[in-house]
Amino acid sequence: MEEFKKITQVALVVRDIERVAEAWARLLGVEKPDVIETGDVEETRMEYKGTPSNARAKLAFFDLGGLTLELIQPVGEPSTWSEFLRLYGQGIHHIAFIVRDMESAIKELEKEGGRLVQKGDFTGGSYAYIDARESLGAIIELLTFNR
Repeated sequence: MEEFKKITQVALVVRDIERVAEAWARLLGVEKPDVIETGDVEETRMEYKGTPSNARAKLAFFDLGGLTLELIQPVGEPSTWSEFLRLYGQGIHHIAFIVRDMESAIKELEKEGGRLVQKGDFTGGSYAYIDARESLGAIIELLTFNR
């Protein structure tokens, strides 16, 4: 698919977003970005493994010129973020692609052995995480934006 030709984001799951964001800001020589918190399940319609979840996350974004570094601190459970942090500690959680057709992109990744583990909405769009670690070696985030 044409949509899988450019990675738009790399995301790290972290325990303390303020501390890690300050460290990245120092390393990159930029201002620390604002930390935002995702909305509740009524707003985000988040589902984890097919079931609505009240879990949230604190997020910070560094624009690296064509690629975004996202920091994610889980807030509550269950979520792919909290599961990842519990099992593996801090680290790279996913790479992301912007797609035009979410359902088609999910099906394409499922053909490659991936499985949908989490999805939801955010202001201006929606996301889905496909766990393709066995076949592709990564969790893939798909992003769509309302036009």
